[in-house]
Amino acid sequence: MATRRLSSTLEMTSTKQPASRRGSERRPERRGSNYSTSGFSSRRPSIDPSRLIPMDKTTHVGGTDDFNVVFIGAGNIMFGSDEGPWNHSFRFEHKLGLRLKVVALIDPAIERATAVLQKKCDSFVVSAYQATRVFKTLEDFVKNMSAKDRPRAIVVGSPPMFRGTLQSGRDIEMQILKHFPGVAIFLEKPIATGPKTELYEAFHISKAISDSKAICSVGYMLRYLKAVQKMKQIIEENELVVMATIARYACAYESIAKPDWWDKSKSAGPVIEQGTHFCDLSRYFGGEVDIASVTAHSLDWDENAGHLSRMRVDESKIAPENRIPRVTAASWKYDSGAVGSFTHTATLQGHNYSCELEIHADGYSLKLINPYVQPILYVRKPGDDHEQMYTFPDDDPFFSEVSNWIDVIEDIEEDPEAAQILSSYEDACRTYELTWAIREASERSRAARLAARETTVFEEEEAEAEA
Repeated sequence: MATRRLSSTLEMTSTKQPASRRGSERRPERRGSNYSTSGFSSRRPSIDPSRLIPMDKTTHVGGTDDFNVVFIGAGNIMFGSDEGPWNHSFRFEHKLGLRLKVVALIDPAIERATAVLQKKCDSFVVSAYQATRVFKTLEDFVKNMSAKDRPRAIVVGSPPMFRGTLQSGRDIEMQILKHFPGVAIFLEKPIATGPKTELYEAFHISKAISDSKAICSVGYMLRYLKAVQKMKQIIEENELVVMATIARYACAYESIAKPDWWDKSKSAGPVIEQGTHFCDLSRYFGGEVDIASVTAHSLDWDENAGHLSRMRVDESKIAPENRIPRVTAASWKYDSGAVGSFTHTATLQGHNYSCELEIHADGYSLKLINPYVQPILYVRKPGDDHEQMYTFPDDDPFFSEVSNWIDVIEDIEEDPEAAQILSSYEDACRTYELTWAIREASERSRAARLAARETTVFEEEEAEAEA
């Protein structure tokens, strides 16, 4: 899908940086500018894995000036939960130390926002939150904002159904660009979970962000894994051409008790909402996908093999057409000629997921195992039938993505390779486009299969009647 040309332009101005920062002549590499609306370079930005410093071994960003941040969303991704390792506020506290000042927490659920804020104020990080104000909307904050409250960065962790469009109430990116032109933006993924018809709106937003010159990063944190960057290093140092990507994502469905996740009309389905990470990693290594080449098949809830015995939601309350598939298997061609495949399953019980990514090139096999918990990389090289194993203890890609984004905002390093943003908004749009293409392809194949079955039944009934 080609990006639509905008019919109007947005006039944006850059945020004035403190005199101590070199912000006026930023090197384009530091922005991850290999991605542009006019077309992607085949080169993907990468980071020397030795530069990805664990959170407990890093030092706070230097300086004495306050670093004002606005948090949009008071949910698990921003403040953590028992369900996973995400917790952006925790990483910001470690990166910025006493410089961090959260000037606003924006969430329509005022009580929840107030409760998480109180916990912060009752802890040792009180200096970052003691002046934080809670607002229902960004507009409310803008109306009540003083000059000293102007943010240097905005973190968007609201649910994806409220992002990525031009629709009122679901256009947080455009609202940020309107009120805070040039201010750095970090957004969670996927960028949206709306209907396919709104995909072009996400590309419109991408163009607006690019034109604004805002430093924007999207939270595809697996790109920041040391294991992933080791894979990139091997490919680049050996000048390899990727021939195939093979991704598999098996979730533990028993632990998923959110009814919306099981409803495609609300979550957009597991490939778009959950499998997005591995579709993104596939693109990170394979390059751009020929969207027209995407094919897919699904195992659905009403097929013999599609029964799940330990679901924690009542699926009968979900319209049959909106129930999610149990398995989706897709394949495609990359523009380079390489082949990609992805399989998502909702088949495991218990709590632990099982995820793998394989990259194949001439003489090489790179296999990433268990990236969410304890990544292991197996590498097979030419002339050796055995695999070499690499482990990466204490790695924290959530911290690395935040740390790199802040370093680019601060522009404190002379070395242009010191900090990199690995996923731009446009890059995230293209991953979103691929996940939608997979869902649509699987639904087309299901519809064709059902139609063929109905035709066969009709023909058999006609033959019996004639007999």
